[in-house]
Amino acid sequence: MTTVLISAGDASGDLHAAGFARAFRERHPEARLIGLGGEAMRRAGVDVRVDARALATGGFLELFTQLPRIVSVWWGMNRLLREADPDLVVLVDSGGFNIPFARRVRRRSRARILYYVAPQVWAWRKGRVGRMARRVDEVAVIFPFEPDVYAARGARATFVGHPLVDEVSRGGGDALRRAHGVAPGEKVIAVLPGSRRNEVTRQLPIQLAACRVLAARVPGLRVWVVRAPSIEPDDLERAVAGLEGGSSDGCEFVDLDARDAMRASDVVLAKPGTVTLEAALIGRPMVVVASVHPLTALIVSRLVALPHYAMPNLIEDAPVVPEFVQEEADPEAIADALEALFEGQARDAQCKALDRVAARLGAGGAAGRACDLAEKLLVDPA
Repeated sequence: MTTVLISAGDASGDLHAAGFARAFRERHPEARLIGLGGEAMRRAGVDVRVDARALATGGFLELFTQLPRIVSVWWGMNRLLREADPDLVVLVDSGGFNIPFARRVRRRSRARILYYVAPQVWAWRKGRVGRMARRVDEVAVIFPFEPDVYAARGARATFVGHPLVDEVSRGGGDALRRAHGVAPGEKVIAVLPGSRRNEVTRQLPIQLAACRVLAARVPGLRVWVVRAPSIEPDDLERAVAGLEGGSSDGCEFVDLDARDAMRASDVVLAKPGTVTLEAALIGRPMVVVASVHPLTALIVSRLVALPHYAMPNLIEDAPVVPEFVQEEADPEAIADALEALFEGQARDAQCKALDRVAARLGAGGAAGRACDLAEKLLVDPA
């Protein structure tokens, strides 16, 4: 029986890994799928032995406060690697954890290694490409320009398309609005603070402050705050405590999947990352806010040489999505950008740009093409 160990350390990776797991099990129903992940992987039939919620943090300084949790996950995966003796290891995103784990797999296991949804090494810490070339047998990349980046450093990389193309669909927003009591003509903003604890702590107070400003201008505005599965309710409460007055009056903490919240909304207020591509595929205009610890920001500024932070802007190579980063994240300015997107020229222009972004993500079938690569590795023991 084939054993596949899957390692997905965050919420988006959990979803992509679940798509891979479903596609692989359709072809190999007898296979044993185990690993690190969350609820999406569990629903896809993966025996999740190590919970990814312990890795729900990011940033350089922020990691130190979570070291005990991270160390626990690290040794849990090492123990699972030893006990399961997998034939194949599939690493999904989460480069900070998975690239070091690939080294451990290479040294301690006979397993072949596939990296699916590879880290965005073209954005920062490009030295990791060389390490991946030494540790990983095949890299399945999700942007069409990535194979050249990896090939230049000796890594085998194949473009498989973006898994979100299959995972995210448009439509259904009207029914969701009715189900949640949104009256005709009411405006809804979906607030997505992130799937890591430090993201929520830093982003949510700024986002809610901007929504307060906006609510004073837009009568009857509905503000929906969405909690990622990796975030505990207590994390949201601590973030709200960071607001002036410590209150989230006027905001609704909705029990909705993030994608459903975006479908039912008029505008999205998000942090950088995968969620911005989800919004693009759904066709929902957005504003992006990014705030990290000042020392983390200083370190990142030395490592990252990018003109934009939001993925749609990187793909379009243009500022189609308003970005407010660090000291630019002023609630009044964010509210101005959000208000302009409810209707009119700014909304129309961004929606057209997001349609172009969606088209550039490729056709569907990314998980199936990743399975093709996995099968080749399984039959090639070299």
